[in-house]
Amino acid sequence: MIRRVTVPALFPPPTYSHASVVEAGTKLAFLAGSVPLDAEGSIVGEGDPVRQAEQVMANLQEQLRAIGSDLAHVLHTDVYVVSGETSVLSAVWEVVEASGLSTGPHSSTLLGVACLGYTGQLVEITATAVVP
Repeated sequence: MIRRVTVPALFPPPTYSHASVVEAGTKLAFLAGSVPLDAEGSIVGEGDPVRQAEQVMANLQEQLRAIGSDLAHVLHTDVYVVSGETSVLSAVWEVVEASGLSTGPHSSTLLGVACLGYTGQLVEITATAVVP
């Protein structure tokens, strides 16, 4: 059972919850960062954070499918974007919202960072999910 909490004393978040609570005994999965690589290991969407976010979401769905879960069971994400511009972070977040990941809604942190692990990589998402 997942209980998503929006705290009344805090500013209401637009498309995420402040916390997700899972009862003990539930199987949890902690997913490594989903990155914008294709099956051959090449960067998808060189220089395009929106295209990279789309690939990251597709890869995240594959990670979830492999463990018997899905986007609806994601509890928390950290979304990393190589940019200091709010408009770029917002554009990536729009891809996250459109994917269905924010259904629930899950708790999330959106971060602008200096660099990520692969040359040319602009987006990465880590996730924690319930395996039903």
